[in-house]
Amino acid sequence: MPALVLLGAQWGDEGKGKATDLLGGSVDYVVRYQGGNNAGHTVVVGDQKYALHLLPSGILSPGCVPVIGNGVVVDPAVLLSELSGLEERGVDTSKLLISGNAHLITPYHTTMDKVTERFLGKRKIGTTGRGIGPTYADKINRVGIRVQDLFDESILTQKVEAALDQKNQVLAKLYNRRAIAVDQVVEELLGYADALRGYVCDTTLLLNDALDQDKVVLFEGGQGTLLDVDHGTYPFVTSSNPTAGGACTGAGVGPTRIDRVIGILKAYTTRVGAGPFPTELFDEDGEKLRTIGGERGVTTGRDRRCGWFDAVIARYATRVNGLTDFFLTKLDVLTGWESIPVCVAYGIDGRRVDELPYNQTDFHHAEPVYEMLPGWSEDISGAKEFSDLPKNAQAYVKALEEMSGAPISAIGVGPGRDETIQINSFL
Repeated sequence: MPALVLLGAQWGDEGKGKATDLLGGSVDYVVRYQGGNNAGHTVVVGDQKYALHLLPSGILSPGCVPVIGNGVVVDPAVLLSELSGLEERGVDTSKLLISGNAHLITPYHTTMDKVTERFLGKRKIGTTGRGIGPTYADKINRVGIRVQDLFDESILTQKVEAALDQKNQVLAKLYNRRAIAVDQVVEELLGYADALRGYVCDTTLLLNDALDQDKVVLFEGGQGTLLDVDHGTYPFVTSSNPTAGGACTGAGVGPTRIDRVIGILKAYTTRVGAGPFPTELFDEDGEKLRTIGGERGVTTGRDRRCGWFDAVIARYATRVNGLTDFFLTKLDVLTGWESIPVCVAYGIDGRRVDELPYNQTDFHHAEPVYEMLPGWSEDISGAKEFSDLPKNAQAYVKALEEMSGAPISAIGVGPGRDETIQINSFL
């Protein structure tokens, strides 16, 4: 049975939650492998809408085991609040499993995130201020706090002391902020231990055993390819690896165990936060996309920047992730345009460039080269088969598929769980 990776093929917010939820009823485990509560998924089940920030979307699928892998950074307060909110709505959260090696977001991480971003001024990255970057920085600097540390007060205290030795110097002398008390942080973190203890296990062993037993495991990435710290639009990126390789390091499985890699691709393009965005619209079309598509960040609440579909980015995502399939979302949002521009290349200093520029400066100055495709006016939300779509909508999908370099195997035609056209099976 297959192991699947499902990830964003643009700058995030492509509708991964809908895709994961669609597969959730057919898989045994859904694993979040990176990121933290700076990501968000909206999942619509019947007339109920769920906004998930840290939890894998599979938590809404009965019979599926949701797993938070070692590559995730966990804010315990946010996690417990999210679990409580779902339980109040009748969702069973008892099957959740959390890697003891996942790193914890502490109060000093969120403090450092906010003061650093404020200090950068006009050079700010556009972080969510939730402590994600500083937590990953501590992980790499080997002064991080892991979930398993909650269950050993002595080790937890030593690690908090080591982390705050330097941070309090920076807070006081550089940012003119009050030092953070070690005892206060330790006390707060210990307060989460009993509530989390029953969820924590060796998830790496668990997942490899599951694959040995022919279970279906779905690895779910947060954010998107262009926000990857190595392969994204650096420095306007997240602090982890949402790309397919991150599933292996963030969940503890070998690359030979991955069978398919599915990229989630919005029928247009959006981005939250700062950074280059060649097809961004500042006119009525951009506002129309934002309004019809409900383009507001699930976690941040910020309006998303909107633009036309960028095939250069889609080809790049196919290449760096080894994509085997695309799931195209929000095709219904484009209903009503007489013609729809698609970016097929960039113009840079008078040159046509067909692939994502390696040079950061070139990408910042890239101008989209558009090809106009005919639009459609028919409502497509009730389409169940590809043939049900208007001819121009079919042609649009086929054009995007050819430009992007991987087959489009599913199409979202509305926000609902059942508003999806399945062309090829993912399993």
